[in-house]
Amino acid sequence: MGSYLKNGLIGAFALILGGARFIPSAEKQGPVLANAAELVAGTPSAVPADEPAKGGLMAKTTAAVAAFAAAVRPLSHPKALESAFRSYFAYEAAHPDEVRKPLLYFVDYGLPSTEPRGYVFDMHSLSILEGPFAVAHGRGSSQTQYGVPSRFSNASGSAATSLGLYVAENTYAFYGHAGGQAYSSIGLRLRGVSGNFNDNAFARGVVAHGAPYVTPNRAGRSEGCPAMEQQRAQRLLPKLADGGMVFLFAPDPQWMADDPWVVATAE
Repeated sequence: MGSYLKNGLIGAFALILGGARFIPSAEKQGPVLANAAELVAGTPSAVPADEPAKGGLMAKTTAAVAAFAAAVRPLSHPKALESAFRSYFAYEAAHPDEVRKPLLYFVDYGLPSTEPRGYVFDMHSLSILEGPFAVAHGRGSSQTQYGVPSRFSNASGSAATSLGLYVAENTYAFYGHAGGQAYSSIGLRLRGVSGNFNDNAFARGVVAHGAPYVTPNRAGRSEGCPAMEQQRAQRLLPKLADGGMVFLFAPDPQWMADDPWVVATAE
């Protein structure tokens, strides 16, 4: 660089610095000053290290985990939230027209049914809309009425919970039986999008719904549905409908290694 050009740049840089002192609340060196300093120093200007990551899958996932980690009760696996949020953001990036609401209904089936294990997260504000609360698992997923589910299946007739990511579709009038008695509630149809882990859920009739066997303190078993208390269902399911997401987690090694959204890496 010639001496005249370099001296001219130094002078321009000094003027920029002098002006910057009069900018209110200018506590940090901005990108213009940083680039000017690098040019005068003879080093190439670099984009700040965090710029490429902004809006990326890893950045969004990390930010969401950090936002919720302290607010969520201890979960069954250290990657429970990461798996849920990575899946949500990866699917949102791949199918933006389908994710029309920023809500994620998350259940940790690595916890027993006598503990609150369900949340509804607002993924735009990174806040908890509701939870934790009790959620049922399928009777085909555990041998006893209460406890931790240990078997997960996508097969018709299994009455088991299917892990993975779901798109929340429409609500409808749900009718079921519990303790030999018929009951009615609101239902929310779910479309499984985690490949052969849950793509049979719609055909199986696996839905989110309210049920009398779910109380604030514990949940009985369903036919594979992530059922919740009836009053809670009336309040929450319409908010999730038509574009929210559902993520059913458990520390199952095969599923965690093979679910297409849990292992997604695309930015």
